Amino acid sequence: MRLSFVASNTPIARKAREALVELYGDVPLAEAETVVALGGDGFMLRALHDARSLGVPVYGMKLGKVGFLMNRHELPDLVERIERAHPAILHPLEMTCTCINGQEHKALAFNEVSLIRQTNQAAHLQVRIDDLVKLDELVCDGILLSTPAGSTAYNFSAHGPILPLDANVLALTPISPFRPRRWRGAILPHASRVGFTVKDPNKRPVSATADFHEVRDVQSVQIRQSRRHGVRLLFDPEHNLQQRILDEQFAL
Repeated sequence: MRLSFVASNTPIARKAREALVELYGDVPLAEAETVVALGGDGFMLRALHDARSLGVPVYGMKLGKVGFLMNRHELPDLVERIERAHPAILHPLEMTCTCINGQEHKALAFNEVSLIRQTNQAAHLQVRIDDLVKLDELVCDGILLSTPAGSTAYNFSAHGPILPLDANVLALTPISPFRPRRWRGAILPHASRVGFTVKDPNKRPVSATADFHEVRDVQSVQIRQSRRHGVRLLFDPEHNLQQRILDEQFAL
C-alpha cells in the first residue's frame, strides 16, 4: 500500500512520522493510495482539504489535544488497520461571501462556516433559508452552520445539537444571541441554501470563516452543501465516526 504520511508541526507528531516512515515507507501525496495524518482535529481538517483534490482517503492518528476525527496512534499493523477501516464520506459546505469592497471569496468547510463580530459592536444579521427571510434581524455575537461531522465541535460549544452522520441535516446555531431572545437555532435539510446579510457592515463589521479560511469585512454570505466535493475519512471498525457521534451525546 502506497502511504503518504503528513504530520502537524509539533515535535511529537514529527517524531511519530519518522518512526512510521521507517516502518512503512513514504510516497508523495500525488502518488498515495491513502494519506495518513498525524496530529489533532485542526490538522486533520487541513489534511482533508489537501486530500479532497487528490481523491484519496485519509486515515488519522491522534497526536494532538483533540482527536475526534482520529484513530489511536499505534505503530504495528497499520496496513491491516487501514484495509479494515470503515469509510465516512464527508461532504463540505461551500461558502461564497461578498465583502464591503465588492470582492468575492469562496471556500469549503468540512466542519462549519461561522460568522463572528469583529469589534465590540454586536452583529446585526438577516437570515435567509432558500431565499426566504426567516429572521429579518438577529442581534448576536455571530452564527454558524455546521455539518454532522462538525456538530460536536464549535457548534456543540455554542449549545447547538449533535447531528447523526447519516441524518442529512445541518445545524444552524446562533452565538450569544441577544434578539430575538427565544431563538436558539434550527435544524435544516442538507440541501438548504442558507444566506446571511450583514446590516450596517461598516459600523458593525463581521468576519466569515470556513474551517480555517477567514474572510473579514463581509457584507453577504451564501452557503450550501457541496455534493460535488467529498472526501473519505477512515476509522477503525471498533470505533467509527457514526458511533463516536452517538456516544458523544451521552458524554458527561
